[in-house]
Order: sequence, then C-alpha cells, then structure tokens
Amino acid sequence: MSRRHVSITAMIGLFVTLSVSGCMTPTPESTPTPTGFASEAEAFAAAEATYRAYIDALNNVDLSDPATFEPFYGLTSGDLNASDRETFSGYHAEGFSKTGEVEVTQVAGADWLEPIATLQVCYDVSKVEIVDAKGTSLVTDRRPDVQPLDVMVDVEQNKVTKIGASTEPLAC
Repeated sequence: MSRRHVSITAMIGLFVTLSVSGCMTPTPESTPTPTGFASEAEAFAAAEATYRAYIDALNNVDLSDPATFEPFYGLTSGDLNASDRETFSGYHAEGFSKTGEVEVTQVAGADWLEPIATLQVCYDVSKVEIVDAKGTSLVTDRRPDVQPLDVMVDVEQNKVTKIGASTEPLAC
C-alpha cells in the first residue's frame, strides 16, 4: 500500500459544504418556534458549549476502540455525522491511531439564523498525529497547525451540523 497523506481536517470528516442547506425562511403565515434564547449572545454561547463538547469527544476518540466513537457521533447530525462515521470506520479498519489533542484557541459568533448558529473558530491541531498500522505518519508537512473554521451548530438539537474552512477567518 502506498503511503497515504491525510490532514487532521480529513480525520474529523471535513468533507462538507459550507452552505446551510435545509434552512428555510418560514412562510409569512407561519410563526417561528421560540428557542428559549433571550439573545443572539445566548444562542452563540449554547453553540460554543456544544462545539466544545464535540471537541472533547473528539479528543477522547481511540481509533482502536469503536465504542469511543459513539459520544462523538452523538454530537453531530446530517452529512457531517455520515462523513464522520465513514472516516472513523475506515481509520479503525486500517489500524490507524491518533495521538495528541485538538485545542480550540478562539471562538466568535458569526451568524444566527434560527436554529443554526455559525461560529468562527481557531482550531489548533499542532499536537495531533495520525499514524498507520506501521507507525508511519499520515499528516502532511503542509498541514497548518492552526486552522480557521466555520462551524454550524443546531442549538435546538445541540448538534454540530457542518464544519468547513472559514470564509472570513478570525486572525488565528
């Protein structure tokens, strides 16, 4: 098998688009369902808490033990969940292992379109290494240590729905 290069971005299934598909503006006759958030700041705080729980679950993933994947999967939905399941199943089957932890260094609220809160984050992967069954690193030298991301969170479900490269990144 040839040496495969992957980035940490691939590890968590960042194979999703940046658009928020499925979010529709209600028709004029409909009444929005209240979320219980008194302000946009409250919604962003809830989104950040969900995203930080997602990162904690990611840091606890042991690629040799699929049972550790479940708490992580429980914090995602839609295409992101399907992509994460495919990615982790493949990594487990290939005998890959992960060392180190991801760190979130900055978070800012970017957009609020109920029930989706979009966060801009600085995602530090400098301490994370992915190796194949032979111990060969799969992380390329071109991987940036800190990556600016847009993270979309459904604050009603407390689920991360999409993650992608930031369109207007923070200064990480």
